[in-house]
Amino acid sequence: MAEGNGTGSALKEKGFNGKLLNVNLTTGEITVEQPDEELYRKYLGGYGIGARMMWDRVPQGVDPLGPDNMLGMFSGLLTGTPLFGQRWQVVCKSPLTGGWGDANCGGDFGGVLKLSGWDGIMFFGKAEKPVYLLIEGDTIELRDASDQWGQLAIQNESELKARHGKRASIANIGTAGERLSYLSGVCNDHGRLAARSGVGAVMGSKNLKAVVAVAERKVIAQTDETIKMFRANIDDFVKPLKDFFHTFGTTGITAASALNGDSPVKNWGGVGTVDFPNAQDIDGGSTINPKMEKSYGCWRCPMACGAESVESTNPKYPYPHHTHRPEYEAMASFGTMNLMAEPDALIYLNHLSNEYGFDVISAGAAISMAIECYENGIITKEDTDGIELRWGDPDCVIEFLKLMNERRAIGDAFADGVKVAAERIGNGAERYAIHIGGQEIAMHDPKLQPEYHTTYRLDPTPGRHTQYEGNRRIGTIPPAPKDFKEYTGRGEHHKGASEYMHVVNAGGMCQFIMMAANTANIPSWFNAVTGWDTDLNEIMEVGERIANLRMAYEIREGGNPRQRHVPDRVTGKSPEGTHTGPLEGVVLDTETLEVDFLKACGWDVDTCTPSKEKLEQVGLREVAEALHA
Repeated sequence: MAEGNGTGSALKEKGFNGKLLNVNLTTGEITVEQPDEELYRKYLGGYGIGARMMWDRVPQGVDPLGPDNMLGMFSGLLTGTPLFGQRWQVVCKSPLTGGWGDANCGGDFGGVLKLSGWDGIMFFGKAEKPVYLLIEGDTIELRDASDQWGQLAIQNESELKARHGKRASIANIGTAGERLSYLSGVCNDHGRLAARSGVGAVMGSKNLKAVVAVAERKVIAQTDETIKMFRANIDDFVKPLKDFFHTFGTTGITAASALNGDSPVKNWGGVGTVDFPNAQDIDGGSTINPKMEKSYGCWRCPMACGAESVESTNPKYPYPHHTHRPEYEAMASFGTMNLMAEPDALIYLNHLSNEYGFDVISAGAAISMAIECYENGIITKEDTDGIELRWGDPDCVIEFLKLMNERRAIGDAFADGVKVAAERIGNGAERYAIHIGGQEIAMHDPKLQPEYHTTYRLDPTPGRHTQYEGNRRIGTIPPAPKDFKEYTGRGEHHKGASEYMHVVNAGGMCQFIMMAANTANIPSWFNAVTGWDTDLNEIMEVGERIANLRMAYEIREGGNPRQRHVPDRVTGKSPEGTHTGPLEGVVLDTETLEVDFLKACGWDVDTCTPSKEKLEQVGLREVAEALHA
């Protein structure tokens, strides 16, 4: 790795603070850590640094909801700088999957955390009573949150902002996290969630209600050079993509995806053109956007793909003013998965999920399973506390979500996901539990994009769509076959594309901006705010290092992604969902896809264990020695 003596080495203020916080919630002790710059160059930030800390500091075999688990919050390398950094990540051992866990989030917390002087926070132990952490200048302290326990996430954020001022940003949990739901996330910016892996339950298990960070600065590492670079790169964006996302957000693809085979339909057992022909009723442009008042962007985002609503005029679905426009995943999980085409109900469901702190992907999927169990007589009205579950009925979906949040009746089981629900219900319920490794699957059908299968099954965080990006990538990555029914020759492409996404995520960059931006400029962006002299080869090695460390952690904790069950509805081995329509007859060649990917990565084709040689090659000698002892 080249030494950091590039043209920016004389920067007075770099794009990272060089400071991390360690918080022992059991003892109340808070300590400052100042890692060497090498840590940032090797792992960037976000879950890159998070993976390093999890491997080093979390003992093997800990209970995910026990005090020895770590809850880490980390901003990305570019987060808080002028150069496309909006995102932050949460890491922990996942109660949902039992292995590696992380969740990615937008909003403003990542930028404000960086601007308050810190690159990340690591929580250990468990507080005796509910607390929140305040970071404000020289004040870094735990404060009593007993009066806030039981508050909904947006309500709690508003109260803490009133208490600590408009420069404060809050990361917190709602009632789902307090009640240790495996489907709960960490919230910020009145409705943005680090949603996956059950990270909210880990936060709740520590009696940690919130983190309040107060910004001391407006932007970090802002120089004439970075401003000039930012403006030039904005001009270089792919304008149609930028305009589309700014106008419609991800909601703009919902109707088309429901009909072209991208979105799963009716708990992965239906076909959009047959079971949900009224998908156009939830088209982002014609039915959702008219209910929005203004555009919304995460921290200083140049694309601003979100929107906030007017106040609902429908008394049945009373979402408030400034409710976030649902993203595609919410529209698909509550809409196409449940055959629900009522726009006001979808906005309201999204709002309730944000207040409770539920992962919308998992929550919508759990309700789909419940409906299918109900229609097949596996659960009854007695189990649902009187709720009659029907496809396409927004009222029953809303009431069942409330049941899950309150952990009432059968909602108690579904609040921990479809795997737990199937285990507790029995009687054939497992047939309708569509998950991989315990986590509900994202709203993109791998039969249409085969790399998603390999990602869903083999990534340390299963069922995740944000660990692969097949659109605009760094030019050194080989392309995938154009025919989505061609399964050979995808391994090297998929390896490169997934490692590229680790660079994007650890860098704090947004996937949608990276679709529009010239990603060959990423090394220049990193160098401009650090003074380094990275190049494409070095940053791709960083992505490979992060990939290997995340997988090493998963293996150390007893995981084997190759042994994860993938439902036949997902692969096409069952004709449900593929008997007609755009994916008619499509059956994934899963063995070819998986083996080609694992061989390209240098991971064992039976266990997914990174080879000793590969770990040493990417600078993880001590991990190699521990994993291959």
